[in-house]
Amino acid sequence: MTTTSAVAEPRTRGGLRVGIQKVGTFMSGMIMPNIPALIAWGILTAFVIDVGWTPNAALATMVGPMIHYLLPILIAVQAGRMVYQDRGAVVAAIAVFGVIAGSDFLIAQFNAGLAEGESELGQVHMFIGAMIMGPLAAWVMKHLDRLWKGKIKAGFEMLVNMFSAGIAGFGLGVLGFYVLAPVINWFMSVLSGAVGWLVENGLLPLTSVLIEPAKVFFLNNAINHGVLTPLGLAQSETDGKSILFLLEANPGPGLGVLLAFTFFGVGAARATAPGAAIIQFLGGIHEVYFPYVLMKPALLLAVIAGGATGVTTNVLFQSGLRAPAAPGSIIAVLFQTAGDSYLGVILSVILSAAVTFAVAAPILLASRKRDLAAEAAGADGFGAAVAQTAANKGKASSALSGLTAAGGAVLAPTADIRKIVFACDAGMGSSAMGASVLRNKFKAAGITDIDVTNKAIANLDASADLVITQQQLTDRAKQRAGSAVHVSVDNFMNSPRYDEVVNMVLEQRAASSVDAEPQPVPAAPDGLSGAEVGAPATRAEARAAAAAEAESGVGNGDRVLVPGNVRIHSGSVSRDEAIREAADLLESAGAVTKAYFDAMLAREQTVSTFMGNELAIPHGTNEAKDAILASSLTVVRYDGGIDWDGDDVTFVVGIAGKGDEHLALLQNVAILFSDEEQVAELKKAETPEELYALLKAIGED
Repeated sequence: MTTTSAVAEPRTRGGLRVGIQKVGTFMSGMIMPNIPALIAWGILTAFVIDVGWTPNAALATMVGPMIHYLLPILIAVQAGRMVYQDRGAVVAAIAVFGVIAGSDFLIAQFNAGLAEGESELGQVHMFIGAMIMGPLAAWVMKHLDRLWKGKIKAGFEMLVNMFSAGIAGFGLGVLGFYVLAPVINWFMSVLSGAVGWLVENGLLPLTSVLIEPAKVFFLNNAINHGVLTPLGLAQSETDGKSILFLLEANPGPGLGVLLAFTFFGVGAARATAPGAAIIQFLGGIHEVYFPYVLMKPALLLAVIAGGATGVTTNVLFQSGLRAPAAPGSIIAVLFQTAGDSYLGVILSVILSAAVTFAVAAPILLASRKRDLAAEAAGADGFGAAVAQTAANKGKASSALSGLTAAGGAVLAPTADIRKIVFACDAGMGSSAMGASVLRNKFKAAGITDIDVTNKAIANLDASADLVITQQQLTDRAKQRAGSAVHVSVDNFMNSPRYDEVVNMVLEQRAASSVDAEPQPVPAAPDGLSGAEVGAPATRAEARAAAAAEAESGVGNGDRVLVPGNVRIHSGSVSRDEAIREAADLLESAGAVTKAYFDAMLAREQTVSTFMGNELAIPHGTNEAKDAILASSLTVVRYDGGIDWDGDDVTFVVGIAGKGDEHLALLQNVAILFSDEEQVAELKKAETPEELYALLKAIGED
């Protein structure tokens, strides 16, 4: 059970798309179990043929029979087993041998009639023949057995079973020899001619227009296993390599999309993209990037451009693989790369990833604000895309289910939730603000007996029932508190996961017959009035308050936030420049040593301090406690905005916390910045003094 928003399961519909998917899935089922045999054949050709690494004329005699007889028969056996178990497998093997022999006989006759000096036809390897005759033969055997099922006298079952399968195999072998073999020979000739025409006219990159979208909708198996693999193997036998193996298997386009989401995505999609990139690029499971494309159909342009770039590169360098790369991992691709093709293949992967990234980035940036707004409203576009991808595939996928788990779905706990801990690296900044936001959500829902605290990950223990961390820190938190329910968030300020946690607790209470009727939202948390939590009613009042404070001498050095640590800049700076200014202000206030700046930068390398609602709160790591001399806050508004690792930031709140005295202040900061109307008021302040007056509640104990 999860508390994520329900996503309606897409209804399965018939039609051409579903039919192609079924055919492709069946073809994949015939080919994939036999990939080890294809790899073995690829290794053999790499070493022993006359242009191989270690030529061996004796061992080279294995190369031809393996590709011509062994591999098609293995495919037929697998197909027969899928249709009618072992009995279907045996009959399929017999029948496909008839197709192979019939093809060889026709080619021998054709070559015998050629005039002297004319080019002879080479062998046609019956991969497509095996994928047709294998399941057909097993299906025929299955239905023949049904004719006499229950009609055989006791003691004659084995005799009938053996002879019926033998006779069926003989008849189907003859059928394959005379009927199917000429059809397959003609079909392979047409396919080879079509591919040759594309290559000769420089049009092979255009195949990406078909292949890349087909992959996303799981329509690629029919193309890959039904066309590219058979043609590629035939080409590889004569040339030692084939570019056709790279048309679909290139991991570059998928990597480019996932990198774009890593830098410019939002929410769960951004949080899961780095892990998905590792699975896709190194593990070869391409389907993990399909939901990201389905989220933004315009990204089909990116993968098409990337795929076409990769094909063009391989065409220019005349590079290829010796055998299919399955799965489509960079490891498998490099393992099967022909000896003279490493430069071209590596460049094709790099350039296809780069082009895909370059096209995808502006597409994501163009809709970033809308996506952030939808995320804040609780929309789960990524979850819907994952569900649609699973529906397109037509069966369960552990790789796809892993994306939703990593995206921060809140799992129902096995025990009552009583203690929730927000954990971050240092335990003094972002986690304190997140705890404050969730604490107020619980109050609004009428839940007052949940203990919501914050601490450093290093201080986690088994007492927590639920632990909330930023996505990049979840694995570390699980090591410290393995028995707790763990929730991953993209930022601590306005994550939709908070509402899921609240709903989960409410459902838990309801299931336990505990009154969970929501109560009216308190006017302000912790007994503070609305004026104390928020801003003065008007900017004129703020100016008057600022002047009154200046006259009364408010803002002396014992305050955690003083007027001198509040600034406004009209322009923009880089992230590191903003951190430098925050560190300098903290140092000038006597709160930190010079070493604190480096600790603040180190914190950003671990996980971003972007909080949402245009706020970042840079602070040091847990190891930098010695660099903190006193508690202090700084607030700088950059009207030109800051690119904070892909997020838009206007307010930078620098933090140094000695003990816990700053935590109450951060709670008020969190409350203030969780309200977009109050953030808008802060952006209207015309002077640092006015901004300080609007923020004054965070300086009060």
